[in-house]
Amino acid sequence: MHSPFDLLAVLLVMSAGLAYLNCRFMKLPMTVGLLVGAAAGTLILIALDALLPGLGLKPALRDLISRIDFPAALLDGFLAFLLFAGALQVNSADLLARKWTILALAILATVLSTGLTAAAMFAASRWLGLGVPFPWCLVFGALISPTDPVSVLDVLKRIGIPRGLQATVAGESLFNDGIGVVLFTLALSLATGDPIDRFGPATIASLFLLQAVGGGLLGLGFGYLTLLLVRRVDDYNVELIISLALASGTYSAAGLLGVSGPIAVVVAGIIIGSQGMDGAMRETTRQHLMIFWRLVEEILNALLFLTIGLEIASIDLDVRSIIAAAALIPVALVIRWFSVAVAALPLNLRLPHRYGGLLVLTWGGLRGGLSVAMALSLPDGPNKGPILTVAYGIVVFSIVAQGLTLERVARRALSGRVEVSSG
Repeated sequence: MHSPFDLLAVLLVMSAGLAYLNCRFMKLPMTVGLLVGAAAGTLILIALDALLPGLGLKPALRDLISRIDFPAALLDGFLAFLLFAGALQVNSADLLARKWTILALAILATVLSTGLTAAAMFAASRWLGLGVPFPWCLVFGALISPTDPVSVLDVLKRIGIPRGLQATVAGESLFNDGIGVVLFTLALSLATGDPIDRFGPATIASLFLLQAVGGGLLGLGFGYLTLLLVRRVDDYNVELIISLALASGTYSAAGLLGVSGPIAVVVAGIIIGSQGMDGAMRETTRQHLMIFWRLVEEILNALLFLTIGLEIASIDLDVRSIIAAAALIPVALVIRWFSVAVAALPLNLRLPHRYGGLLVLTWGGLRGGLSVAMALSLPDGPNKGPILTVAYGIVVFSIVAQGLTLERVARRALSGRVEVSSG
């Protein structure tokens, strides 16, 4: 491979081939099928390399992975478009009707999950002798706490889940990505001894609010500015280009200004998806815009989940880290349930069947590519290996086990007419 185009061509060919095999034989959800197929193929090649080291298969795989630069591809590219595409499909009225529950889940539940997961990782590290210091355990807690809405909303809509729960799942998943990135940045600064480690809790909290609120205000401003532009044109090609400019420009501007890019893109996408499509675009434009962004989302998700499967080649599997991952998978689920309960239940105590909704929110809180990307972006050192292995194990279990059983769990929870989050 001599150019980025060659690399992209290889990834697209692999995605197409695995998607075809999955559609014909495995018949799993496409994202799960791509991840499982890529991971299985990678493990087979690693096993062949162990048997026939002269073939050089594992070094070739690692060279391919190093060329992809997954953290940069996701955090500095894919994430902006994936979040924008997801935000376009969310109804702002539904979000506003449940704003307090969504904010509690996106902020309080994510912060609580970060702290509890860090404590669990620290306990596992001491038990197994991994030697991960607590500040690095906080980094792990921050990177594993955000949830991924990929495929979840499609399943919930197909079941006929109440709009309140749909809005809650979508809102939390979209906003807690931004909160998670902010927490991860702050935790990593503390762990690596950057100047921020001299600041007190109040200063760190203010920096957190500055990034989160600043990102929201930036997205609000860019979103309404774009709304003014699309109201003055009647050409869906131009409006598609404007939407691309909004997603990429907002994310880039947020990085330059030091505020949260994910939150800014989500807010801008919600404004265009709700007010722009309803009041500023013709039906033809709306259809073209949604078809285009759904296609972008499908292609990027295909590349994303393929790459997650391939990334197993970049992990040096250590027995103690594998044991830690196996031990922390159920712990992470319990922490997810507890965090959601503490954040959401006080706002929904009067709702019947609230515990069924809590189950859906817990099991539907899948971890995804963002967690793997943040783990891979860590600086090389003794702590990166255990954190990456445990994070990868939790993510793969989440996508495969929770993703494949979510419909069954949600149907059982919905059998009692679940109502969730009116606050």
